[in-house]
Amino acid sequence: MAAILEVKNLVKHFPGVQAVNGVDFSIRHGTCFGLLGPNGAGKTTTIEIMEGIQKPTNGTVLYKGEPIGASFKEQAGIQFQTTALQEFLTVKETLTMFHGLYQRTLPLDQLIEMCRLQDILSRDTRKLSGGQRQRLLFAIALVNDPQVIFLDEPTTGLDPHARRVFWSLIESIKQQDKTILLTTHYMEEAYHLCDEIAIMEKGRIIAQGSPAQLLKAHFDDTVISLPAEDFSLPLETYAEEAYVYHDSINIRTSNVQKSIQLLLDNNVPLSRLEIRARTLDDLFIELTEDDIKS
Repeated sequence: MAAILEVKNLVKHFPGVQAVNGVDFSIRHGTCFGLLGPNGAGKTTTIEIMEGIQKPTNGTVLYKGEPIGASFKEQAGIQFQTTALQEFLTVKETLTMFHGLYQRTLPLDQLIEMCRLQDILSRDTRKLSGGQRQRLLFAIALVNDPQVIFLDEPTTGLDPHARRVFWSLIESIKQQDKTILLTTHYMEEAYHLCDEIAIMEKGRIIAQGSPAQLLKAHFDDTVISLPAEDFSLPLETYAEEAYVYHDSINIRTSNVQKSIQLLLDNNVPLSRLEIRARTLDDLFIELTEDDIKS
């Protein structure tokens, strides 16, 4: 599958700060690519350069093999992390206004149905819930029928139901052969939506691949978790594989049977024990732990 976007040796300096430090990656046509990392890792700067909002200190961004230009701006859709909407307009008036800014557009009725806006068309944009506002901003990003869509933390602050609704919107867009670049701090979201992810730290890509590939490459163990009040053993019983997290004891093990047998041998109650596979949360924390501490 051909790359629709390519980032080559991208560098961006600000006074006293090297925000992006030699980043390379490509995004295949029709896929969802997740760019992850802790705050200050360089994600937003990278995306703004890709969107044409900032100029790089060095490096290039190619769209369909060519430097980004006028055609890219007509064929890209962007949902920013924060967006100010024109006040005193309804949802329909807002969509109509943005609809008039482009030569190529989706029919308004199709856009409204796609983003589930039928019931709030007459509502003032100042009176929208968080989920409704994000669906409207998503519709604005899609108004020009873009080939590539940038979504910068689109579900931050949404309740679990509203987040799931937004996921379904993204999945429906993927099925239309669109290409999506997503940033998020929700690892479950990245696992669910992204075909490939890249994790940034201190301006560099430190891991890249499909979620399943990355988990397989970094972990060969399972996590056993139980309430700390049920755990009567010294942590040293499990050497460095046991650690406290909130009110739980977590045990990393490559031999679940042996670890559980040790608990049984020491009369540790197992009624509240949980066993889980490694997740992107585990991977994110492990790879960016030093950056988070600093």
